[in-house]
Amino acid sequence: MKAVVVDDIKKFRDNLIQDLNEFCPDVEVVGTADGVVSAAKTIKSETPDVVFLDIQINQGTAFDLLELLGDIDFKIIFTTASDEYAIKAFKLSAIDYLLKPIDIDELKSAVDKVKSINNDDYTLLTSNIKEEEKSNKRLALHSQDKIEIVEIGNIIRCESNVNYTQFYFADGSKMLVTKTLKEYDRMLSDFGFYRVHQSHLINIDHLKEYIKIDGGYLKMFDGSSVPISTRKKSSVLKLLQGVV
Repeated sequence: MKAVVVDDIKKFRDNLIQDLNEFCPDVEVVGTADGVVSAAKTIKSETPDVVFLDIQINQGTAFDLLELLGDIDFKIIFTTASDEYAIKAFKLSAIDYLLKPIDIDELKSAVDKVKSINNDDYTLLTSNIKEEEKSNKRLALHSQDKIEIVEIGNIIRCESNVNYTQFYFADGSKMLVTKTLKEYDRMLSDFGFYRVHQSHLINIDHLKEYIKIDGGYLKMFDGSSVPISTRKKSSVLKLLQGVV
C-alpha cells in the first residue's frame, strides 16, 4: 500500500516514516511534502493509496489541498498536534484521526481501517469535503508561481483566457490562474456564480445592473461591463428576477 506523508515539520515526517517502516510493513512511503504546493505535486505524481495529512501545512491547510486536488481517489488519515480539528476531521469522514505524538497502536489501527474499508463507501468523503468547502467559502487559486487562498465573496468575475482564467477581485486586483473557465464554472456554481457568456462567469452578489441597449450587457459594481450571449439572455433575465 503506497503512502504519502504531508507535514510542515520534517521531524514529524521522519518519525512517522520510521514508525510505519517498523510497525506497518505493508505501507510503503513513496513521497513526502511540507505544504499545499509540494503535496499536490507529490500526490498527483505518486498516486498513493493513503495520505497521512497534517491539518496546518505551509501555504494553507489540509482542506485547501483537498479543494485544489478536486476528485479524491486516495484515503486520508488526518494528523495534527491539536484536537480542535477532531470534529471537522470526522465530519469529513476521514479513515481516522491521529493526535500527535502518535500512539503506535492507534497508528496500526488506522492502517488496518485503510485496508478494510470499502472504496464505494469512501465516496462520502468527497461529498462531505465539497460541503465543507461551501461553508468555508474559500478557494485555492493556482497561478504559475504560487497558490493563493482567496475569499470567494471577494471575486467579482472570471474571464476566459484560452486555457487560463483571469480572476477580478473587489479590491481591484486580478490574477491569471492555470485552469479553464469551465472548471471554475463547475466549482463556483453553488456559490452564486453564473456563466453569462462562453468567456464570462460572474458573481451575482457583485452585479449592479442590466443594460438593455446595445444588445444587452451587465454592469458590475467595480464598473466593468460583461457581455451576455444570445442563448443565455433569457436565463439571465429569469435569474435577475430573483436577485434582491
